[in-house]
Amino acid sequence: MLSLRPYKPCDAEIIASWIKNEDIYLKWGGKLFCDYPIPAEVIDEKYRSKNGDCEEPDNFYPWVAVNDEGKVVGHFIMRYLKGDHKLLRFGWVIVDDSIRGKGYGTEMLRMGLKYAFEFLNVERITLGVFEGNEIAHSCYKKVGFKDFEIVEKEPWNLIEMDIKKSDYLH
Repeated sequence: MLSLRPYKPCDAEIIASWIKNEDIYLKWGGKLFCDYPIPAEVIDEKYRSKNGDCEEPDNFYPWVAVNDEGKVVGHFIMRYLKGDHKLLRFGWVIVDDSIRGKGYGTEMLRMGLKYAFEFLNVERITLGVFEGNEIAHSCYKKVGFKDFEIVEKEPWNLIEMDIKKSDYLH
């Protein structure tokens, strides 16, 4: 059983440790990343709460998934797009590599969707996933995201997926 909680600065080191291995990063990301590996202090600085909660001036809401033992096992970010509180973006979805394949990512995203649609009252949630990442595609489709556009970005293609509130409720 997982629970979601807002990101805390003390979570940065564990999240960064999941992508210190270049093979793992390449599996989850593109082939080029000029800032690899992402240092914990960069994660901490970017997402640190300035007022005791996780609302940042640029509307980033970083969350972590925590298992029954209190261990952080996943991370993702919610972000409003275009200043519109009806359109939300999920980003930087990552699960601890040592426990992948056990359904934690799916459960984490289902909980995030529930929170976004039922409590934040958004109308649509979108995310991008790198083309060729079949593990991520499978996970996202299980929770209701659909392929709708391939966006060409150098040096890789990004598949934009989304889910509408009306689809989620059916």
